[in-house]
Amino acid sequence: MTSPAVDLVMLVDDNDTDNFISKRIIELTKFAKRTEIKNSGKSALQYLEAEQNNDINLPDLIFLDINMPIVDGFVFLYEFEKFPDNIKKKCKVIILSSSDNKRDIDKIVNNNYVIKFITKPLTDEVLKDVRVLLGQ
Repeated sequence: MTSPAVDLVMLVDDNDTDNFISKRIIELTKFAKRTEIKNSGKSALQYLEAEQNNDINLPDLIFLDINMPIVDGFVFLYEFEKFPDNIKKKCKVIILSSSDNKRDIDKIVNNNYVIKFITKPLTDEVLKDVRVLLGQ
């Protein structure tokens, strides 16, 4: 991959190892210029709220885990729907999860703001597919 597909990617996952691996893959493939890591759905929502008027710090892409304590992926998406249109239009959400629960997947895929469901781990092949999905 040559030029970055996106400016800013946000990883939302409570697993530090998964975040480390995902960030390294993003860096090695030069998929994004910047990566922001949030270890909970709550901290990701707080970040989006704080940066809602600062377009340059809003992520182009959010890789969201489903299974997290307190604010999981479902709650995150429910709260995400309440954000202003500028956030919902700019921030594309991709589920990055180890869950293979069909009910979870169906529930997530039918969400208007989710553009793809990916099973962990993030790989260079997956990022190539995402690049195509984004029209890069």
